[in-house]
Amino acid sequence: MAAFAACLLAPCAPAGAEPEATHYIDSSAFVPERLLPPPPAAGSARDKRELDEVRRIIAAASPERLEQARWDGAHENASAYNAVVGRDLATLPQTAALLDIVTEETEGVVVVAKDHFARLRPYGADPTLPHCGKKDATAAPRSYPSGHASIGYALAWTLVRLMPDRAPAILARADDYAMSRAVCGVHYLSDLEAGHVVGTLVAERLLADPRLAARIAAARTELSTH
Repeated sequence: MAAFAACLLAPCAPAGAEPEATHYIDSSAFVPERLLPPPPAAGSARDKRELDEVRRIIAAASPERLEQARWDGAHENASAYNAVVGRDLATLPQTAALLDIVTEETEGVVVVAKDHFARLRPYGADPTLPHCGKKDATAAPRSYPSGHASIGYALAWTLVRLMPDRAPAILARADDYAMSRAVCGVHYLSDLEAGHVVGTLVAERLLADPRLAARIAAARTELSTH
């Protein structure tokens, strides 16, 4: 968390870091090994404990919770928050445009971290594990951080800043959305925690970017009048 706080104030990477596919985010502030602690080593005691946690979460999930997890997995976008904000966010052009930027910038950061850490997904570590993710081998070593959790928390924090009166419901939905990835058997809890850090940090950087100030103001006005 100390590294997280430091990254809010200054870039956390050495000079010469290669830029990634982001348009507003300075990729030098998001070098994976400076942004996040490494995940547990494969086969370590902690790794095994985390896999047992996923097994328990799956075993305790009701059919309704599993169905929600599947829906969440298929909707890696702002529609996950429609119910808690009381609006179809896709129908609000200013808000949708801003949230699309948040999503795309977060994806640009996450893909680099996933490639760097290359953590095997739970169902890769235990092929017998029930899961609702893709079964292709290329998806397996991309567990840390969770992309869904990162995007979910980035969108949530953006919406909280736009609609502070709905903050408790939005943040609760973000936690539930992230937990769906463990219910689905495609992420460990530490993947979700890492996604929380990434998503919040990306959102904070974007919300403080003067190039987005007009878009943020337009989205806030739009949400207050619809």
